[in-house]
Amino acid sequence: MVRPRRTVTPDQERWAEAIAMHRMHGDRAVPWLAERVGELALIGDEAGVGRFREIAWRLEQLTTQGSVE
Repeated sequence: MVRPRRTVTPDQERWAEAIAMHRMHGDRAVPWLAERVGELALIGDEAGVGRFREIAWRLEQLTTQGSVE
């Protein structure tokens, strides 16, 4: 029996990345993400800026709701 592949949506991927950022950087995750956004903006990586802003927004949602600690 062949099982269908489960695909991860971009939204699910951003939430997972937000959790990973918190695990990797702890209380410094939001400032780290802000620095990364700045670096990407300086080199003109608009897609990267958008991605990391989405991750930062999700991380803020998780931390303000107490879902990640």
